[in-house]
This record gives sequence, C-alpha cells and structure tokens, in this order.
Amino acid sequence: MSATDTAIAPPGAQPSEVVRVHVPPRSFRSELRAMRIVWRRDLIRFANDRVRIATTLVQPLLFLFVLGSGLQQISRAGTHGVDLKTFIYPGIICLAVMFTAMFSAASIVWDREFGFLREMLVAPVSRSSIVIGKCLGGATVASVQGVILICLAGAVHVPYDPVLILGIFGLQLLLAFSITAFGVMVAARITQMQSFMGVMQMIVMPMFFLAGALFPVTNLPGWLTVLNRIDPLTYAVDPMRRLVFDHLDVSAAAHKALAPGVSWWGWQVPGLLEAGVVLALGLLMLAIAIWEFSASD
Repeated sequence: MSATDTAIAPPGAQPSEVVRVHVPPRSFRSELRAMRIVWRRDLIRFANDRVRIATTLVQPLLFLFVLGSGLQQISRAGTHGVDLKTFIYPGIICLAVMFTAMFSAASIVWDREFGFLREMLVAPVSRSSIVIGKCLGGATVASVQGVILICLAGAVHVPYDPVLILGIFGLQLLLAFSITAFGVMVAARITQMQSFMGVMQMIVMPMFFLAGALFPVTNLPGWLTVLNRIDPLTYAVDPMRRLVFDHLDVSAAAHKALAPGVSWWGWQVPGLLEAGVVLALGLLMLAIAIWEFSASD
C-alpha cells in the first residue's frame, strides 16, 4: 500500500504491515569487511583510470631523466663521479608516492561534493573503519606507482639487489600510508576540490624541495638546515638514499658527501629510527583524521 493509499484509507481500516529493518550488531569482522570494501573501491577506481596512472608518472619521470640528465654536466664535480640520476632516484620515488597518495586522499572531497561520502558515513559501521580503509587504499595505490619506478632502477644504475628492493618498497609503503593519512586529515575539513588542490600544492612542493630530494643535506645554510630537519619527508628520503648508496660501488668520499645521513647536533639518526618517525607521524595523522570524521555531522 502506498503512502497516498494510507492517507485516504477509511477509518477503522487495517494499517499496512510495517517492514522491520534489521541492522546487524557491529563486530570486529564487520569492521574489517568495511575496511576491505573501502580499500577495494580505491583499487578499482585506480585500475579503471589509466589516464591517472600515466599522468601521475609524468612529473617524476621528467625530474628523473630530463632534469637529471640536463644537470649532469654542471654537477659532475660535486657528485664525485656518481650519476646525478642515481643520486636523485630515491627522492623521485618519494615524489611519485607522495603525489599519488595525495590524489587518492582528494577523492574524499569528490565523494563529499557528490553525496557519496554521506552515504558511507551513515552506514552501520564505525567511521574509523572508513578512514582506515581509505588510508590503506591510498597507500596501496601509491605503492603501486612506486613499484613502477622501482622497476626502472637499472636505468639509473641502481642494482636490482633483493635486499635493496625490499628496503625501498618498505620505506615507500610507510611514506604512502603517512601521506595518505595526512591528505585524509586535510580533506576532512575541505568541501571544494579547488581548495584542496591549492592547499596540497602549498604543502607538497615545499616538502619535496626541502627534504633534500635533489641535493645533499650536508653544508647547507643554517636556515635551510633547520627547515630540512623539521621536514617529515626528509626522514623518508634520507634512509632510502642511504640504502641505495650502501649497495653502490662508490668511493668513501662520494658516500660521505652524497649520503651522510641526517644528524642532530652531531648525532646521526639511524635509518630505522627515521622509518619509525615516518610511521609515527602517519599514525598521528590517522588518529586526527578519525577524530575529525567522528566529530563531523
């Protein structure tokens, strides 16, 4: 019986049967299923968008092969015989991962504009599961882009050593998760895509250039040293670069000049601690993003 029929029904008529909606109680299994669905949605969108796959690789490849080859002649004296493309290779991987992770987080703004985000938020699952699934999906997509650049290691004279490849993959996976969590945190308070892209450009490019992706972190001016040390991306680029140089046949002088490691007051920060910093920042951004979504209407 329709709503109209109910309104004109004569007095004393039997009311229509009410359909009961049963919402199953939340459980750990249902939350995992929600995370998996959000994660899988990001992967399906990425796999179906071949233009996005190609365009997000254009800028890293330009930096790596065009900029690296073009500046090789004037930088030869400072690289101690090391190819400039080899030196900037870890930074370019971080660049590719960072941009892809940010674009994955940007889809939250699109979902909000088209109303799909509200549909997810009213689902009978916790909002933390949605945020975690989104972060895992963005990290997976960004890591796939990073794997494409890892496959190009031989083109920049980086050996295909299993330990090196696994180390690079692990570091870029941590970076992808942290950057996606940061993007989700920012997207939670932005309602327009133009605003989100403006904020990302204002944050991402300074992070990339200050992280030492294109230059050594030794003998920098004092103000640049401070900015480099407080840049979170520094602690992803530096251990990745040190890992690469540990597997290269270069002189001790080249290793000391190009991959000396980040130090605070003369104390060199271990690579594992740098990776822990990236992970800790990612978990902090994730916690803030969960709080923001839980507090939103």
